[in-house]
Amino acid sequence: MTDDHSTLQASIEAAWGDETRVEAPDTRRAVDATIALLDRGEIRVAEKNAGDWVVHGWVQMAILLYFRLKPAEPSQAGPLRFRDKIAVKEDLAERGIRVVPPGTARYGSFLEPGTVVMPAYVNIGAYVGAGTMIDTWATVGSGAQIGKGVHISGGVGIGGVLEPPQSQPVIVEDGAFVGSRCILVEGVRVEERAVLGAGCVLTASTPIVDVRGAEPQVSRGRVPAGCVAIPGSWPRRFPAGEFHTPCVLIIGERRESTDRKTMLNELLREFPLDLETRAKGGMIS
Repeated sequence: MTDDHSTLQASIEAAWGDETRVEAPDTRRAVDATIALLDRGEIRVAEKNAGDWVVHGWVQMAILLYFRLKPAEPSQAGPLRFRDKIAVKEDLAERGIRVVPPGTARYGSFLEPGTVVMPAYVNIGAYVGAGTMIDTWATVGSGAQIGKGVHISGGVGIGGVLEPPQSQPVIVEDGAFVGSRCILVEGVRVEERAVLGAGCVLTASTPIVDVRGAEPQVSRGRVPAGCVAIPGSWPRRFPAGEFHTPCVLIIGERRESTDRKTMLNELLREFPLDLETRAKGGMIS
């Protein structure tokens, strides 16, 4: 965040720590102003700085206070009726965003130009980079940070992370491909151009096992840049015996042939992109 939002931050942090201030007029103004900044992409729940991600806990606090302060109100889309606390985004054409019915992007999320949302769901506080495809029945949870040129395939579940404040949200960096029915929760990070095969389940404690060498190398919480990973199982001993629990296996590196297999979403885009240029820049999704 480049602008000084210290006054908003101070007001929100004061209300977060003092129950009597939550519904005060100055708190309401600060919360509304913060969510408006999120909606315009002028602030983010988390952002990359000097190669690492910085989480803005006060923004997470503002989102949680917004849920508390906003009443549920009725709305409709054609014959469909709804009752919710948060409206959907407006001015999609002016923003250069394509949303396919009944896709939903909530107010307080931000989608860069060229984003395509199929019948999917993007929650408040999420940030989605330019040229990204959110495919059918995928969900992008509160505060999730999705990079540019990413393909979030059909049925992917990206969990929301807002509390406790300062918790890292789920992060999918530029050019990554997340295969169908993957689940990403608990602040896991998928680095640039990584490919997750269909059905990977990633939590903060899921073993990520690199099997490219003679011995398995185990890590957690982060899928390295440019790798190709698939679902697997990992033995774990319990009092009742040894059982196999989900893990993710890193089996190789992303190559040109992988890029060709993950380009189908380009055909669905409303916004022309130079595929050759993007491929050379590592942005094919």
